Amino acid sequence: MAKYSKRSQQKVKKAMHEVHQGKLKSGRSGKKVTNPKQAIAIGLSEARKEGAKVPYKGTS
Repeated sequence: MAKYSKRSQQKVKKAMHEVHQGKLKSGRSGKKVTNPKQAIAIGLSEARKEGAKVPYKGTS
C-alpha cells in the first residue's frame, strides 16, 4: 500500500476491523458488509472525502 497515504491506510484498516466484527454497514442500503473488497472500497471512499491522498477511482 505504498501509493496510499497513512490516513487512507488507517481508514481501510478500521473498515476491515469493523467487517471482521460484523459492524460495518453499507452507506445507502444499510446492509451488513461481508465482502473484504467492499470494505476496502468503503475505507478508501471515506479517506477521499477527508482529502487524503488516494489514487484515482478506477472504472473496472
